[in-house]
Amino acid sequence: MMRVFEFLVALVIVAALGVLAAVVMPGSGHVERELVIGKDMRQVYDVLDNFRRFPDYSELRSVDRGMQFNFSGKSYGPGAEVSWVSTDAKIGNGGLTIASATPDFDKVDSNTKKASIVWNLDNSWRGLDKHFTLDLERQGSRGQLTQVTWAYDVSYGWNLVNRFANLYIHGDPDTFIQGSLNNLQNVLAGVPNIDYSQLIPFIEQTQPTPVLLVSTSMERKDGLEGLDDATAKAVTELQASAKKLGVNVTGPRILITTNYGDQTYTFDVALPIDSSTLTVNGQSEQLTAATPPSLDAAAAAPAEAGTAAAAANTEQVTPGGHDRYGRLVVDNNVRATLAFGGAALKGVWNGTFAGVPQTRDMLKAYAQTHGYKFDEVTNRPYDIVVTPEVKDAGGNITTYAKYDVYLPITNAPEKTPEQEAGLQPPALEDSNAPAASGSSPAPASSAAPAPAGSAAPADAGSAGQ
Repeated sequence: MMRVFEFLVALVIVAALGVLAAVVMPGSGHVERELVIGKDMRQVYDVLDNFRRFPDYSELRSVDRGMQFNFSGKSYGPGAEVSWVSTDAKIGNGGLTIASATPDFDKVDSNTKKASIVWNLDNSWRGLDKHFTLDLERQGSRGQLTQVTWAYDVSYGWNLVNRFANLYIHGDPDTFIQGSLNNLQNVLAGVPNIDYSQLIPFIEQTQPTPVLLVSTSMERKDGLEGLDDATAKAVTELQASAKKLGVNVTGPRILITTNYGDQTYTFDVALPIDSSTLTVNGQSEQLTAATPPSLDAAAAAPAEAGTAAAAANTEQVTPGGHDRYGRLVVDNNVRATLAFGGAALKGVWNGTFAGVPQTRDMLKAYAQTHGYKFDEVTNRPYDIVVTPEVKDAGGNITTYAKYDVYLPITNAPEKTPEQEAGLQPPALEDSNAPAASGSSPAPASSAAPAPAGSAAPADAGSAGQ
């Protein structure tokens, strides 16, 4: 009987010590890790202010490759949500919600020194008011680096069992933060180093459009000096084919980029037409969208057909037939197909054509940080000259051209954050002042991208710059 009494007394003492230990333990927990990432702050901010890239860098997926993620709420910024379901008991089910982001995304530019984003956490970890705080601070001699400090905070209140969880805060929470930080750096390494903070992109639902096109290319040894001639030659050929087919050109010229290489620029010049049914070689044909050739067909193609232009010229297809992309052959060089259709990320450039590739790169970087998917092989980027540039008698540019630049995308919301916020960049007349006679135009990078608004189509016969 005495031994039983001694055992009970020992249990009471142990319990009392445990309660005392829990009472004196902190009522909250905090752990943080930091990493300097070689990217501009705006890019890091954009990746963290939405959850579309979260599955790519979250440490959760390294534990359970088969876990499922679901996005809800807003697509970007406070109110955006992600939840996950896992059969791994270590992970279980959970979710995150962006609670705040300071400053607003449109205020994050090269002058911004610090930013902060807070995620509220809902999962099986013990405690209340669980949240991550991601503090960003510009680093480097030119501010080209970003230090990310990722912290986890939790409140235990007077729940004594939860207070003991503070002993394990350097377990799962710490591991999650450190692993996700390392993965975040790897994800951002794939994003081009380009400042897109002045870009105001829009998501536009494009419609399938019948076009006539010619595949061509030009050497870039002299920059883009030969682009006007190559484009004008193709447009002349396309207009002649349209007249022969009895169809009308309905808009300005379109350049569909195949490869903007260091040495060679390969592209299609296209003109939209008013009919998707054409009669070629006595046969009526309904135009369809082009499709990538099969791997077998690509392997069988001549080795010298390294560009779209070369491939088009080496194919022995008679008018009325279809090339390896399924496009209707109008003659040796001209093809007809249904182009576009689906969502596209759109930016507008006011300036010389030299700014179009730069705008295209901005759109790609923007798409990557916002989690919009794109495939330049199956859905190539393109640009439309909405308003051609104007030159005086001496060949000096007096009014810059306006270009709509498109990047076809998938897995995207209906609107970009800029659209949601109703942002509008400088008007065309503000950013596109005519150059004085005898003076050279400002560099393409000095003209700010304009809003993705509509404008009257330019003369389809003008090649633009």
